[in-house]
Amino acid sequence: MEAITQGVNNINLGADSHKKNRIQVSNSKKPLFFYVNLAKRYMQQHNEVELSALGMAIATVVTIAEILKNNGLAVEKKITTATVDMKEESRGRPVQKAKIEILLGKTENFDELMAAAAEEREAVDGEYQS
Repeated sequence: MEAITQGVNNINLGADSHKKNRIQVSNSKKPLFFYVNLAKRYMQQHNEVELSALGMAIATVVTIAEILKNNGLAVEKKITTATVDMKEESRGRPVQKAKIEILLGKTENFDELMAAAAEEREAVDGEYQS
């Protein structure tokens, strides 16, 4: 029984769908800066973040990556593109969708920039309270 449990625990599901540092971006569910801020938090915790999207959400993922890069917070480590087979929601027929995964890592001065932004927020909050 113990060997079965160990075997089940060691199964690799190929798709890596449960990575702790992966953000699956939707085109319509959340605002852009929700994902930007979530990516910053993931980079603080895991030193890197993987942004993933299908179809029309690909533009959103690229925008998030560019915002993080242009603010000096992230560097591109890897970009993967693919075409995946899916079932259409309305009719259930098979369709192909484009997929992108962008792996971003922290820049050398990520922690300094995040600390400076936190100090700036505290200063602004202090002004509002006085």
